[in-house]
Amino acid sequence: MNFHNHDAVIIGTGFGGSACAYALANAGMRVLLLERGAWARRDAGDWDARAVLIEKSYQGLSPLRVKQYEDRAFSDVVENEVVGGMSVFYGGASLRLRERDFGAWPISYWDMAPHYDCAERLLEVHGEAGVDPCEPPRTGDYAYPPIELTRPAQRVWDAGRALGYRPFRMPMAINFSNRARTLCIRCLTCDGFPCQIEAKNDLTMTLLKLAQEAGAEILTGVQVAHLVCKRGRVRAVACVNRQTKEAFEVPAPIAIVAAGALQSPAILLRSGLRRFPQGDVIGRFLTRHCNAVVAGVFPFRTNPEGAFHKQVCFSDFYEDCRDLDGRAVGVIQDIYTPPAIALKHHAPFGLKHLTARAAGLLQNLLCIAEDEPLPENRVTLVDEKDACGIRRVQVAHRYTARDCDRRDYLIAKGKEILRAAGAFFFHTYRIDTFSHGVGSARMGDDAETSVLDANGRFRGLDNLFITDGSAFPTSGGVNPSLTIAANALRVGNYIAEAQC
Repeated sequence: MNFHNHDAVIIGTGFGGSACAYALANAGMRVLLLERGAWARRDAGDWDARAVLIEKSYQGLSPLRVKQYEDRAFSDVVENEVVGGMSVFYGGASLRLRERDFGAWPISYWDMAPHYDCAERLLEVHGEAGVDPCEPPRTGDYAYPPIELTRPAQRVWDAGRALGYRPFRMPMAINFSNRARTLCIRCLTCDGFPCQIEAKNDLTMTLLKLAQEAGAEILTGVQVAHLVCKRGRVRAVACVNRQTKEAFEVPAPIAIVAAGALQSPAILLRSGLRRFPQGDVIGRFLTRHCNAVVAGVFPFRTNPEGAFHKQVCFSDFYEDCRDLDGRAVGVIQDIYTPPAIALKHHAPFGLKHLTARAAGLLQNLLCIAEDEPLPENRVTLVDEKDACGIRRVQVAHRYTARDCDRRDYLIAKGKEILRAAGAFFFHTYRIDTFSHGVGSARMGDDAETSVLDANGRFRGLDNLFITDGSAFPTSGGVNPSLTIAANALRVGNYIAEAQC
């Protein structure tokens, strides 16, 4: 590959990298994407719960050092690494932030709205306009309609309606209707698994594939060490070949960092960018939602057919606390029960067999609550190096009392819905992943409290942009993937027009 033959270099192939690559490549720019992971295997192992969820078959070479919740010390946490980023493992939920969620952003909902339209079309999101109680304004309906409710989803829907709530069919980026590709067989292997039959509309099937068709190139197995900066510009990206451990540089006329809310600030820090006036903000204000799953135990098998049912969402409570603390409460979504083998693995000692036997009696609701951006919630570096000789990433995160209040408010509503559906016992467990991580290199109008300007450009380096969720000033109360894609399309269009 000729490293001197590109107009822009993008670090990462997740939502931020793939959407930006699509915008640039379709504007005629020559794009190279650098990805530390490999392509998903798309074999029987991708639906093997032990392999994917327990043995972590996609785990990377660079564990994070993480301290969260009540932890007193840091421990190692391994991330999945794959082309397409976390889209390969996500469940397809594709909701927009609401108008009031943009109150602390340097742009408005209306700046983002046309890019939401584009992202929904390119990701082939199936949904229905006008049914979400607090849906932001739209210019039209979705290009693809939602599917009919399956029996487990209907149970939650009916319970919510009986309580006076207004459930709606959640917009989903899953291939239910495009017969040019393999259609979804409506199984239970979306959340947490790559799709073996490529029916989930992850980025390798949508934005990244379209970017490649427009000429974008992808180099896999490459870990980025830092950016080489001289005279107010990024000159190159310093990389390590993961297989050979060979170090090399890729010239970067335009550099776009889209490695995620944990890795993007780490790249900036390893590049010595704390020397800039906004440098102390890099890595700070990390948010990830204050999430929990409420499991209801029913006196019958809740899904004997093993049917797909991640379909129902409640946003009735989204604005209930906005006037109190300026934040969204969030949403409640129907979500799958993890496989029995995974429940058994993570259950407390002494309850493992009981938990596995009870798996068929469970139905779950995911509560997604907005969390507050705090300067002490941050990404830093440790002196220890990983297998490629690159300084490792450290993450410290705590929730505020109000974050937990918003989460607990949704948990109470979730229990109410499950009880109305027939559940008689409940168990709640907290989410400890950073799959919704955003905010660690935030954009804003104030140069002292934000890393980026409104166009995603790093202040002080004219050709450096960040297009992933780390650019978010706040998290809002919905899955961030669609907003990451929309914002990356917006910034990509700006770069293509400006040619930096």
